[in-house]
Amino acid sequence: MHDGQVDVTTEIVATLIQQQFPQWSGKAIQPLASTGTVNAIFRIGNDLSARFPLRMADAAEALAVLEQEAQASAELAQVSPFPAPEPVALGKPGAGYPMPWSVQTWLPGTIAFDADPSGSDAFAEDLAAFIAALRDAETRGRLFSGDNRGGVLAHHDDWMAKCFEESKGLLNVSRLRQVWSHFRELPRTGADVMSHGDLIPGNVLVAGDRLRGVLDTGGFGPADPALDLVSAWHLLESGPRKVLRRTLACDDLEWERGKAWAFEQAMGVVWYYVDSNPTMSRMGRRTLDRILESVE
Repeated sequence: MHDGQVDVTTEIVATLIQQQFPQWSGKAIQPLASTGTVNAIFRIGNDLSARFPLRMADAAEALAVLEQEAQASAELAQVSPFPAPEPVALGKPGAGYPMPWSVQTWLPGTIAFDADPSGSDAFAEDLAAFIAALRDAETRGRLFSGDNRGGVLAHHDDWMAKCFEESKGLLNVSRLRQVWSHFRELPRTGADVMSHGDLIPGNVLVAGDRLRGVLDTGGFGPADPALDLVSAWHLLESGPRKVLRRTLACDDLEWERGKAWAFEQAMGVVWYYVDSNPTMSRMGRRTLDRILESVE
């Protein structure tokens, strides 16, 4: 999916486990088909999973990221009313894999890409309960400090310009430019709250029509209170979307900013993954369609 991507095989994983975590060497290792874009994921036995970053990075810098993600995941698991993976161990480079890697608990369930809960009011209520619980968590004085989603919308102008250029021939770029020109001007009023940061279908587990668990929790941190509202557009149809908004008591500005963050994310995934990860690309198109329907 990425230039210079690091490939990971079952044999490499088996060797790493045998060398670094021999207590698990008797467990079956199973590569998992995933819509994820950041890590290759392997299941270890029945209760663990290992995540191997796909993008090449300096080993020391990658370790710092994994340590930060582990801390964030552990913190989210403590406040979430739904199951979330908990960090277990960090592995070192070896056996032909050049970076550190992580091990966490395995959660059962089906991702929302494969068990679409978009029409379920009950799922929307569950999602609202999850978002509300994160918002209630203590920021302990922390503020948004990244350059990804969750800060100032207008700071993404350069990225959006690239997305519009790359999307020519794929999307109605002139119409989408107009939408962004409105979104980028939306003022920020609420103080930072704790947020998951990436509530897309691949990071949500479903059982029946209810929320079963939440994945990829390493981005848990302070951000715009509207950030987790991207889930309204990535995950829900119109009726359940209204349930989510009503349950969270979102005012007009917060709701529009959530829509804006979903728009920014969707614009990036449509063109970037059009060939390498069609499921993600289709998600982006669906999200944009939902947003355009709401503004027309």
